[in-house]
Amino acid sequence: MALKEQILEDLKTAMKAKDKDRLQVLRSLKAKLQEKEIAERKDGEATLTEEQAIAVLMKAAKQRKESITQFEEGNREDLAEKEKAELEIIEEYLPKMLTEDEVREVVSKKIADLGAEGPQDMGKVMGPIMGMLKGKADGGMVSKVVKEELSN
Repeated sequence: MALKEQILEDLKTAMKAKDKDRLQVLRSLKAKLQEKEIAERKDGEATLTEEQAIAVLMKAAKQRKESITQFEEGNREDLAEKEKAELEIIEEYLPKMLTEDEVREVVSKKIADLGAEGPQDMGKVMGPIMGMLKGKADGGMVSKVVKEELSN
């Protein structure tokens, strides 16, 4: 089942179960997916690809992570907990992300393939790596790993 259809089905289930927190998050995701569809619309109709839908969910997850950081810095644990709960629900729909070790393995191999030698080759490595790992790993973590690997 496509990601959007899965979210719509779970939205109905949450309504029937009167699960207010889950319902709020799923409605938000549905709205974000519809906004993306409208933005992509040409000649009256558009359907999102699975990659586009995942990108929308990843953006929502990233926003939650940033909010959690800000709330924790502002000593607002109550709001941080709410964001963490929403993030957990969003992550249920995202594909399993690669661990740092798995990313490091891919990065090391790509650095060897490209013959990159130092931090000056960061751009040369990041482009192909992000193309390979888009939707599979957090960009910030990938950047950190590439920097570490090129510094060694």
